[in-house]
Amino acid sequence: MALLEIVTYPNPVLETPGEPVTSFDEGLKRLIADMFETMDAASGVGLAAPQVGVSRRLFVMDCSGGRDPEQRVALINPEVLSVEGEQNGDEGCLSFPGVFFPVKRSLRAVVRAQNVEGETFELDGMDLTARCMLHETDHCDGIVFIDHTTVLKREMVKRKMRKLARMAKM
Repeated sequence: MALLEIVTYPNPVLETPGEPVTSFDEGLKRLIADMFETMDAASGVGLAAPQVGVSRRLFVMDCSGGRDPEQRVALINPEVLSVEGEQNGDEGCLSFPGVFFPVKRSLRAVVRAQNVEGETFELDGMDLTARCMLHETDHCDGIVFIDHTTVLKREMVKRKMRKLARMAKM
């Protein structure tokens, strides 16, 4: 396993819808293992392929912080089937280091996806699991979490991220 580089905004891959995964091979299994390793090292609860520069529709998540192996799951070609309720809570993103703000999401989400073998399954999540599935599915669709805030706040975050990117190049 290897740590992958987490791309940060304004990298264009973050705002580009990912291509569907069609090959369920050893390369995919290796990518998923590397994504879990990268997510764990960054203390994240979810990580989508576009966040590591791979424009594919897949993400990994573990909302237990490594405490419950049952919650460690890869969702390939995710599709939100239904949502209900509402929650409002602080959200962050590994591609926007140090940026957190309240985001309204559904309280419950049901997502259909494929596993590493290509078999279809559904995951019904509440609270943090629902928030994570919706946030990461957004990444697969080329949507970033700042798209869920006001225009003013979005522009402030974009300016901050561009400034950080310029400083990193110096």
